[in-house]
Amino acid sequence: MQFLTGLLFAATAINAHYTFPRLVVDGKAEEADWSATRITKNAQSKQGIENAASPDIRCYQSGNAANVATVPAGATIHYVSTQQVNHPGPTQYYLAKVPEGASATTWDGSGAVWFKIHTEMPTMDQNKQLTWPGQNEYKTTNATIPAATPDGEYLLRVEHIALHMAMQSGKAQFYLACSQIQITGGGSGTPAPLVQFPGSYKSTDPGILVNLNSIQPDAYIPPGPDVWTG
Repeated sequence: MQFLTGLLFAATAINAHYTFPRLVVDGKAEEADWSATRITKNAQSKQGIENAASPDIRCYQSGNAANVATVPAGATIHYVSTQQVNHPGPTQYYLAKVPEGASATTWDGSGAVWFKIHTEMPTMDQNKQLTWPGQNEYKTTNATIPAATPDGEYLLRVEHIALHMAMQSGKAQFYLACSQIQITGGGSGTPAPLVQFPGSYKSTDPGILVNLNSIQPDAYIPPGPDVWTG
């Protein structure tokens, strides 16, 4: 019986893993998986990253994408997920502006260039467990590109941090992807603060090493910088 229980647990764990192969902008998805979103190393395995200091924490990519998606400033975005995003934890979105003279199709996103545009806080469900918006859906939660974001090419980074095992050091799981986008109709804002990946997160950050059974919803602290809203 214990053997069968172990097998069921392992199967559930595998099925619970996911990737984000398709960006959706104002309700319209990329034409195909990995069209403007860079294919990730876990495209087949669906395994998350557990090392917050790994170079893969930036985009987890195994290759660049062929296309650049047009995203109007003020647009609503989310990603299609290959499985239910059923682990507890926040979805966060970052942008990084491609430097002058570089291209979104080749730039690697290195340096202190990333700014956060969206994060989430949990609530307590009827079973007295912390739950996040969008949990158990086949997509990430919506975010808005700030209207003041300057025009230009960017990398858009989405991450879901799965915290079901995060009471153990190095056991939070990061599921993420980066898309190559062109922001249009933007403003003259100055996004800040700017951070780098790897470097922005530590495995001991309270939003990464956390026992969800021992905190109240308002005590959770998402990792990374403050959100820039424009």
